[in-house]
Amino acid sequence: MLRSLRISGLVTLVTVTLAFPVAYFISFHVRPERKSLWLFLITIPFWTSYLIRVFLWRVILAYDGPVNSGLTLVPVITIIALVLALVAVAALVFWVLGQVSMRAALAACGVAVLAGLAWLVLPTDSALRAPVIDEPLGWLLYNANSVVITLAHAFAPFAILPIFVTLEKIDRSLLEASRDLGESHAMTFLRVTLPLAMPGVLAAVLIVFIPTVGDYVTPRLVGGSGGTMIATMIYAQIFDLNDRPMGATLAVLAMLLVAMVLLWGMSRARAWLWLADRVGGGAKGAGVAIAVAMAEILVIRAAFVHGPALMGPAAASIVLVLVATGLSVAILLRLPKGRWGI
Repeated sequence: MLRSLRISGLVTLVTVTLAFPVAYFISFHVRPERKSLWLFLITIPFWTSYLIRVFLWRVILAYDGPVNSGLTLVPVITIIALVLALVAVAALVFWVLGQVSMRAALAACGVAVLAGLAWLVLPTDSALRAPVIDEPLGWLLYNANSVVITLAHAFAPFAILPIFVTLEKIDRSLLEASRDLGESHAMTFLRVTLPLAMPGVLAAVLIVFIPTVGDYVTPRLVGGSGGTMIATMIYAQIFDLNDRPMGATLAVLAMLLVAMVLLWGMSRARAWLWLADRVGGGAKGAGVAIAVAMAEILVIRAAFVHGPALMGPAAASIVLVLVATGLSVAILLRLPKGRWGI
């Protein structure tokens, strides 16, 4: 269960972190008549079934798959030239869509042409003619890494859409007022745009975190022994070992633990942001909030490690759950929502 929470938390972090720039770009930098086209492109992964996408990732990340084969057979300069060529093609597409200037598109094409010329004239004994790696990477498949990659790709649209909707609701006059008052673009984003977008970010976190904890197909197909999650264990108890009571018990415990983790996360996010604002915000407030968060996480880790030896596994788990839940409920009841909307 702890591995399931860790993998799901990492998937949520990666997915939301990558989804926010995409949603921000579509909301603020795409012309209104083009936004529907971009949202349509985001839904392309749904054109195939979830099972087929998982199988495709297993082929891509395999020991003899295209990633490892390309890194072990293709020279470094070839990969650089291909990447720059893809960037040039993307720049041309953005120019056609009206998102970049002709000068930027031509610059990208010029860099790609220079990389192609370097690929042609580079000596055969150059270090750039050697492959990127000498042997295939064994950590790409059948472990937690492959589960994170596959789930992050599968749930990316679910994170982009709620963030995009929240960004669309932001009153643009607030951003203009911030600029008129002398704030830079970066500070306007941190102090105006990001706080107003937090409800969408929170919705994306919930939409991604809850289903990925109980995902069964991805850990079973690409997880291996290092990527086994709680849903795999529930399936094994019910169908392989024919122990339905244990499978039902694991399912109920998983549901309760997920609810407790979400309650803890939402309450602590509100408390840490409230604390950061109380001490003045900025770098000082962020430092204080991070220090308090790290201290509490270390206390919880110490309780997990040393609690069973002091009180026994069952008593330590019950005490930890009761204390964490009680503090979370108290925080949510006592502290109001701040400017971040949490």
